[in-house]
Amino acid sequence: MDLPPEELQFLSTIDLLKESISIPKRSPKTFYLITLILVFPLSFAILAHSLFTHPLLNQINTPAGSHASQWAKLLVFQFCYLIFLLAFSLLSTAAVVFTVASLYTSKPVSFSSTLSAIPGVFKRLFITYLWVSVLMIVYNVIFLAFLVLLVIAIDTQNAGLLFFAIIVIFVLYLVVHSYMSALWHLASVVAVLEPVYGLAAMKKSYELLKGRTRMAFWLVLGYLSFCGVINGIFGAVVVHGGEDYGVFVRIVVGGFLVGVLVIVNLIGLLVQSVFYYVCKSYHNQGIDKSALYDHLGGYLGEYVPLKSSIQMENLDV
Repeated sequence: MDLPPEELQFLSTIDLLKESISIPKRSPKTFYLITLILVFPLSFAILAHSLFTHPLLNQINTPAGSHASQWAKLLVFQFCYLIFLLAFSLLSTAAVVFTVASLYTSKPVSFSSTLSAIPGVFKRLFITYLWVSVLMIVYNVIFLAFLVLLVIAIDTQNAGLLFFAIIVIFVLYLVVHSYMSALWHLASVVAVLEPVYGLAAMKKSYELLKGRTRMAFWLVLGYLSFCGVINGIFGAVVVHGGEDYGVFVRIVVGGFLVGVLVIVNLIGLLVQSVFYYVCKSYHNQGIDKSALYDHLGGYLGEYVPLKSSIQMENLDV
């Protein structure tokens, strides 16, 4: 990011995307390795999940396949998938956020230094994720309740209740889900770059989002839309297209879609990193680069406690 910190607040959504996409050019080898070793497995797992669960579900749906062992296989696979997804999601976030911040502070960047920093970053991200999970559980319970209400409205043919349920579900999914996603991603960056994590990082994220909620909404909506389209095409052609498409076509399309999702996920991680600096600039919360430099060094065993803080607003402590 070559722009002065005070000018970041004036970036439009398109400018933010352009700024994010240009970052890997400053350390192409590092981002190439991050993409290959962390982002690619994450993207492949997201798409391959349906490819592996579809045959298991087909076996369960057959009279001979409804045995408990089939359900056990499915549950074990789902559990392993979620663990893998969580691990690589946090690892990818840690690597990209740390690398972008290192470039921002002119700290030497290499893939080995990024890997060395991940253990310290991972714990902070995981605790933050646990707090986000609590919110997501509450959100899902409310969402499920209105889905039940929707079914009741359809069964009773209650037009007023049906309309109310549809509106609430639409708002919950489109607005609330997008906001919570933005809150989570921004809190992840806060947990890496500031001396707070967990619930404190989420509170900080909430404060930073004020005034930039609309930009966050469009960024999250755009990301989810791209992922939705990619997953939809993958499901239609690769997973369920056996009767309409040959093996070669399915392999080519599947490989292409994995590549596209890798790019989308990498850009998404870069965007969330840059968006943090945009929010800080918008709230006139400058970042002391020397303090941030030392904070990043703490993940590498280089940290020496300083009185200064990453946040300029805390320098008077």
